[in-house]
Amino acid sequence: MPMPNERERDPMRITELTSEAFTVPLDRSWGPGVDQQHLIVTTLRTEDGATGTGFSWTPLVGAHSVLAMLRHDLPRLVVGAETAPAGVLWDRWWAGLHEGGSGGITGMALAAVDIALWDLRAKAAGLPLVDFIGRRRETIGVYGSGVNLYYELDELLEQVRRFVAAGHRAVKIKVGSPELARDLERVAAVREVLGPDRLLMIDANQRWDHPTAVRAVRALSAYDPYWIEEPLLADELPGLARFRAAVDVPVAVGENLRTGHQFRDALTAGAVDFVQPNVVRVGGITPFLRIAELAASFGVPTAPHLLPELSAQLAMCVGSVSMVEDIDRASFGALGALAEPSGVRLDAPSAHTATVPGHGLVFATERLTPLAD
Repeated sequence: MPMPNERERDPMRITELTSEAFTVPLDRSWGPGVDQQHLIVTTLRTEDGATGTGFSWTPLVGAHSVLAMLRHDLPRLVVGAETAPAGVLWDRWWAGLHEGGSGGITGMALAAVDIALWDLRAKAAGLPLVDFIGRRRETIGVYGSGVNLYYELDELLEQVRRFVAAGHRAVKIKVGSPELARDLERVAAVREVLGPDRLLMIDANQRWDHPTAVRAVRALSAYDPYWIEEPLLADELPGLARFRAAVDVPVAVGENLRTGHQFRDALTAGAVDFVQPNVVRVGGITPFLRIAELAASFGVPTAPHLLPELSAQLAMCVGSVSMVEDIDRASFGALGALAEPSGVRLDAPSAHTATVPGHGLVFATERLTPLAD
């Protein structure tokens, strides 16, 4: 993992941890019942008044549980701790929560605190987060992504044309229709819009069993997919390894893996060609960086999942990286969840970062709707 820049003040003691939860409406539903996201915003405060902002996020499930853990379980571990290097504190806090599970809700709650700690320490050093961690590149590729399985074909093609017009050189669409013929028709039409030189990724979102996945991907391979994402249940690692050996399309997995151990097992099983950690779901910036460096040691690049305003910053710092996902009108900025520009520019086909000290994310909490009980 890149070593943080050492231009910091002496460690200060954390005196307060506060968290609030909000709903953020989506521009368009992602599917039945998914018309909003949940955002949990956390603030760490030290004895000298310095603050760091973190967040957790979930589209549908678990926001109340994450908030409860942040309010009832994490304060006893966090308040009173010195702002030591994030890896030291993350390991300590993870050990204190482990009784509640290695990942899942515990990891998503821990992510909010870990992100806040990185923000606080980067601010103390007077550095943007990317430079505090250790910048390895000035720009990173961005691909246009749509949650579009339920779109009619003309709507899907209109979205893809917008991606192309915006300058995207890579696009991802959903597959996993009840009938393979529907997927074949849609992928063929999208490939025609993209032409032969742009990348096309397809994402099944864990919808298939093994025989269905093999049959579908062998048929869809005629359209030159750059990867197939989550063809099976994400943690069905032996099955993913068998699937990967049976098809010629690279496999992307990771948005629904929750711990470094699961990523280790996926890599050692030979189940994955691209890892896709979500910085919140894996427990924060600290484990994200560890996972990316582990993957690089296997020759496997990281393609961060969602949350592009933070994912793009982390992608600048890891050893081997593919592209950052920008879902259509679903970044924090596009959803109106930020009070000011973050300093991360998602200008297709690339992202650039130029934040103020810290990660630059200032949430417009006064404009957001509090999470209902």
